[in-house]
Amino acid sequence: MSAVLVTGADGFVGRTLNAALLASGHQVRAASRRGQPLAGCESVAIGDIAAEVDWRPALAGIDTVVHLAARAHVLRDADADPLASYRRVNVTASGNLARAAASAGVKRLVFLSSIKVNGERTLAAPFTEADPPRPIDAYGRSKQEAEALLRDVATMTGLETVIVRAPLVYGPGVRANFLRLLGLVERGLPLPLAAIANRRSMIFVGNLADALTRCVEHPHAAGETFLVADGEDLSTPDLVRLVAAEMGVKARLFACPPGLLRLAATLLGKGEEAARLMDSLTLDPSHIHARLAWRPPLSVREGIAATVRWYRARPR
Repeated sequence: MSAVLVTGADGFVGRTLNAALLASGHQVRAASRRGQPLAGCESVAIGDIAAEVDWRPALAGIDTVVHLAARAHVLRDADADPLASYRRVNVTASGNLARAAASAGVKRLVFLSSIKVNGERTLAAPFTEADPPRPIDAYGRSKQEAEALLRDVATMTGLETVIVRAPLVYGPGVRANFLRLLGLVERGLPLPLAAIANRRSMIFVGNLADALTRCVEHPHAAGETFLVADGEDLSTPDLVRLVAAEMGVKARLFACPPGLLRLAATLLGKGEEAARLMDSLTLDPSHIHARLAWRPPLSVREGIAATVRWYRARPR
């Protein structure tokens, strides 16, 4: 097939993507800060991508780059200038990589972006690729700026770019809020979420890796922006019930007026976490379905089951 460079190859998404690309017959060069050995891959150390990186050794002989490395979204960011920090990694470093890739003769760059480029919540209709970007926070703005810069590089150099915007990614190895939710459900703690009537799009990490692999391979992906999701949106209470069912425990939910719950969270400095639990954020993945004939291989239930199996088996 082809030679693919994956940046951020040792991360949550990267490890699953490496395996998906190898299974599809691709050669994978795994780029990470320290060049950590990864099964089946040629590993290469690139150091801090926010610094000056000589990409030429990593790009030699590469057909396609999948750029996952990024400064991830941080709740309650204590950085004095969060936007500048996000820009150094998510914008400037991405542009440097794209220009180096074009100079090295790389044909295509697939960029993992975020649904936060579209916005933080949906009201009447799911987000689509045609909606004007409305990022709210520094992370979302940096991803939007990175997308724009990559399109400019593509116009100037002919490098094919593919942009993939993902919602919450879950699966084996997940961290942060989703991992905390698994722990709360396992311990049977009562959760005041029964009255929440939202809808949230998510994507299982294996489904995301499959979509990214399709974007590497499919000729019609060039120049496109795709929104990807499992395609089965859940309310927060439904997610808790599904996790509990896969764990074989009772979902302990009780109703608290959403306005009161939001106020309490805000007073405790957890307004952003509450918004993620209470607001709707859905997206329409029909464009990638039609353009690339892609469908998620696993259902939400299968993805949650795989996540719960990992959670139960992981070292404590």
